[in-house]
Amino acid sequence: MEKAIRIKKEESKLKKIFKDLDKNKKRTVEGLIKRAAFMKASLEDFEEDLDMYGFVESFQQGEKQEPYDRKRPVADLYNTMNTSYQKIIKQLTDLLPEGEDETDELLKFLGGGKG
Repeated sequence: MEKAIRIKKEESKLKKIFKDLDKNKKRTVEGLIKRAAFMKASLEDFEEDLDMYGFVESFQQGEKQEPYDRKRPVADLYNTMNTSYQKIIKQLTDLLPEGEDETDELLKFLGGGKG
């Protein structure tokens, strides 16, 4: 599926979870939702690439140098973005009212909640 479509679908899912927040929190959440949706789609793309080509590649500095295995740049991008994504999800979770069903819904949506 095209990345822009996946981003929009993710935004819609997250917006439903946060639809009942008060106006001030909603402004904060909107930006976080956009970032989280973009990151999730990007992470999926990186994961597909890493599944196909792996985390390491053979690299040769020059013609006379012996090739060696090095971490692929996409692996670093994936790790950095994944850390940022997890922080944004934590921020979003913290904005939900305590003890409300929305927290369980978000965790279930992310794959960490009770099913």
